[in-house]
Amino acid sequence: MKKLMNEAVNYVDEVLDGLQLAHPDVFKVDGETGRMLRKTTPSTGRVAVVSGGGFGHLPIFAGYVGDGLLDACAVGDVFASPDMNPMLEAITHADDGNGVVCVVGNYGGDKMNFAMACEMAEMEDITAQQVIVSDDVASASADKAEKRRGVAGLVYVVKIAGAAAAEGRDLAAVVAATQKAADSCRSIGVALGSCVVPQAGKPTFEIADDEMEIGMGIHGEPGVSRTKLMPADALVAELMDHVLPELELKTGDKVSMLVNGLGATPNEELYILFRAAQSILKGKGIDLVQPLVGNYATSMEMAGASITVMKLDDDLQKLLAAPATNPFWKG
Repeated sequence: MKKLMNEAVNYVDEVLDGLQLAHPDVFKVDGETGRMLRKTTPSTGRVAVVSGGGFGHLPIFAGYVGDGLLDACAVGDVFASPDMNPMLEAITHADDGNGVVCVVGNYGGDKMNFAMACEMAEMEDITAQQVIVSDDVASASADKAEKRRGVAGLVYVVKIAGAAAAEGRDLAAVVAATQKAADSCRSIGVALGSCVVPQAGKPTFEIADDEMEIGMGIHGEPGVSRTKLMPADALVAELMDHVLPELELKTGDKVSMLVNGLGATPNEELYILFRAAQSILKGKGIDLVQPLVGNYATSMEMAGASITVMKLDDDLQKLLAAPATNPFWKG
């Protein structure tokens, strides 16, 4: 294991400390647990938006705290769900009496702990509702979509939720916009190499130098196929064949697309993938709005990338374009 770190046990806390030191106008580590990251400026008179999940995916989850995005975020260990306590701290800190929307990836621990946190918040007269994100088409078939993992689609869902809340919509309306965003996203990834979790000290999985795995999850979960390396254009064509059919796109429809790096893939290669994906959309007569290219939802230093497509209507397009203050959001 080669990492620029100190003791593995301090990895998450030292990253959080570095985040608030580097961006003191945006981030503040708070709460008795020390695992809740919040905005430095309070938002008053509106619905709050929080999230949380395992660490190692920056900017998801904790990195997207900021005006127009998350009010607070619960932080777990690397690839491990936070427990209920920082989730409850995020909810209670963020609430201003208008309710809280919790954006949650479709993972057992995250859902269970946020459900308990929401129940505990209700005992304090705080209304908190979950929206579950399950955009990874590789992790289950369409008829079992409730089993799909939440991956880079979380980026879009957090942005839409934060913008809807900042606009002053009530809780039901923010939940509705957030759910619509979650329902409108489809993603798939490809892994070229493993990452190393600091406390494990060895690669999460093994893959040959001449292989890639299509559909692998952001924690190293198995994909849909392991194949020999292929040219970028052929790879993108296969990925888009998994993603696009479920969105039922037709000529003239609008989408946003995120070509996302998983941690170790250079931006140059992401733009090669984007070039191919954009060509496919253009060939189908689909309008591409506000594309995103870069490291938005990583998996430590995993080599690989993912593609997320979100089908837009006028409201989602407006919310996506709304301003946000955050060092990682480059919309």
